[in-house]
Amino acid sequence: MRFTDIDFEKGQGLVPVVIQDYKTGDVLMLGYMNDEALQKTLDTGLVYFWSRTRKKLWLKGEESGNKLHVKEIFKDCDNDTILIKIALIGKNVCHTGRKSCFFQQIKKEDL
Repeated sequence: MRFTDIDFEKGQGLVPVVIQDYKTGDVLMLGYMNDEALQKTLDTGLVYFWSRTRKKLWLKGEESGNKLHVKEIFKDCDNDTILIKIALIGKNVCHTGRKSCFFQQIKKEDL
């Protein structure tokens, strides 16, 4: 299966990917995929990303063991963003040791 209508060109070969907990609905992280990362994710059922800093494909959790098992994949109305609902294999998603990368609240008075 290929998502041939995902618009990778708009983001110079990459699309943002929102990772959401399948059971709780919590947003856990944002990563980026190229065509190869998406295809590998579809083929294996585990989430792969393209690392913009290391310039290479990587399996989320390949070092930490905290992998993301795909439950559902959605694309947005413009075909340029992906939402993946996952079951977490492990304890956390964030490299800081937290379950979610979104733990730093910006308060109104900080704006």
